[in-house]
Amino acid sequence: MLNQVYDVIIIGGGIAGTALLYALAEFTDLKRIALLEKYQGVAMVNSKATHNSQTIHYGDIETNYNLEKALKVQRSAQMLVRYAGQLPRSQREQVVYPFPKMVLGVGSKECERLRQRYVQFKPHFPKMQLLEKAQIAELEPNVIKVNGHDRPEEVVAIAIADEYTGVNYGLLAQSFVERAQAVSHKTIDLKLGTPVQAIEPVGSNYRVVLADGALMARFVVVSAGGHSLLFAHRMGIGLEFSCLPIAGNFYFTPQVLNGKVYTVQNDQLPFAAIHGDPDVLAPGKTRFGPTALPLPLLERGNWQTLADYLQVLRLDGAVTQAMWDLLKVRDIRNYIFKNMAFELPLVNRRLFLQDARKIIPSLQLEDLEFAQGVGGIRPQLIDKTQGKLILGQAEIDLGGGIRFNITPSPGATNCLSNAEQDVLCIQAHLGCRFDRSWFAAKSALAI
Repeated sequence: MLNQVYDVIIIGGGIAGTALLYALAEFTDLKRIALLEKYQGVAMVNSKATHNSQTIHYGDIETNYNLEKALKVQRSAQMLVRYAGQLPRSQREQVVYPFPKMVLGVGSKECERLRQRYVQFKPHFPKMQLLEKAQIAELEPNVIKVNGHDRPEEVVAIAIADEYTGVNYGLLAQSFVERAQAVSHKTIDLKLGTPVQAIEPVGSNYRVVLADGALMARFVVVSAGGHSLLFAHRMGIGLEFSCLPIAGNFYFTPQVLNGKVYTVQNDQLPFAAIHGDPDVLAPGKTRFGPTALPLPLLERGNWQTLADYLQVLRLDGAVTQAMWDLLKVRDIRNYIFKNMAFELPLVNRRLFLQDARKIIPSLQLEDLEFAQGVGGIRPQLIDKTQGKLILGQAEIDLGGGIRFNITPSPGATNCLSNAEQDVLCIQAHLGCRFDRSWFAAKSALAI
C-alpha cells in the first residue's frame, strides 16, 4: 500500500473528520483523500446522537460567551444550517430540527444579567426576544406553572422561537461522507474498521501504520478526540499538555418542554449549566443534563481506553498543581463534589431533581429516569507550562504537514468552521486551491 500516496489522510470518522473530508473533496483541487476510522461506521463515539446534547449552538443563549465569541459561534451555526439546506428534504428533516429555545434567568441577579445581555446582543441576533413570565408560559408552560399558579421567583428569558436548534450529528457526519464520495474525478477512500497504530515522518511525507500495512500521505489531520493527543505524544509532540476527560450524564423525563431551555452559566464553572432538550431519538421525552464527572477514559463506556488515558495524562507536579488549583475555587470544588454525588445510587436522582426544578419546578422524583448509555466524554487539555485547564477549543499544529484536533468548541457546531481552518493549514503547506466562497457567505439559507 506504500505506493498509494494520498494528498491528505484524516484519522477519525467523527463529525470533525467527516466535515473535513467533505470540505477537501468539494472545495479543493486535491485528488486523493482518505479517512481512516477504527470502528465499522462513522460517528460512533462523541458524534453519535446519544453521546452529545444534539444542539446547534449560536452563541445567543450561551451566557458564558461574550459578544465576540458569540458572533464567531453564530457564523459556525449558520454554516451548518446552510449545509443542511442543501440536503434533500427527507434527509434534512432527519438531520436538523426547528425547536424553540431559551435561556432562563431565575432570581433578580440572573434576570438583570439577561436583560443586559439582551440589550447588547439584540442588534446582532435580530430573532431574540426578551420574555417575561406570561410570555414564557405561552412557549413553555411547565417552566412557569406549578399547580396552575405562577412560580414565585422573578423569571425572565431570552428566547428564539424559529431557528434550527436540534441536530443529529451522527446522520450529519454520514451525509458529509456521502457528499464527499459523490464528487467525481477524485479518489475519496473511506476505510472503516481500520485502527491506526502509529504515524511516522518519512522525508516530507508521513507513513500511517495500520495492522496490515501502511499508507503514505503528504498531510495528516488527526481528529480523534483525546486519542489525537495520544498520537501527538507518541510522536514527541504536545508533551506540554495533559488531559482531563469530563463525562456527561443525562436524565429522561416525560415530555415537559416543547423546545430547548438553558440556564444561566456560572462564570466560575468551566462546565455546561443544566439544560432541558427534546431528544431527537426519543420522541415524547425530555432530556435533562449534563452532569460533569472526571472519568479516566478517552471514550465513554470503553474501558480499554483507560490505558490510553494513563498515557496522555502524564501525571506530574504541573498536572497535580493544575487540578489542585481547580479544587481551590469553591464553586468548582462544590460542583465537582456534587457531580460525584450524582453517581451514588441512593441519592443521585434526589440531588439531580433539585437542579432540574430550576427549569421545571413541578418535577417529581418519579419523573426522573437515568438515561442509560447516553452521554459522551469531552477531553479538556491541561497546559502543564501554565498549570491551568484550557477551556474551549484545542488543537496542536507545529507545521510540517500534521495537525491534531482534540476538542472542538462549542462542540460539534464548529465542525465546518473547524474544517475551514484545517483546509487553510493544508493549503498553506501543500499549495492547493481552496474555493472559500461558500465558507465566507454571511448568512444561512432559509430552509
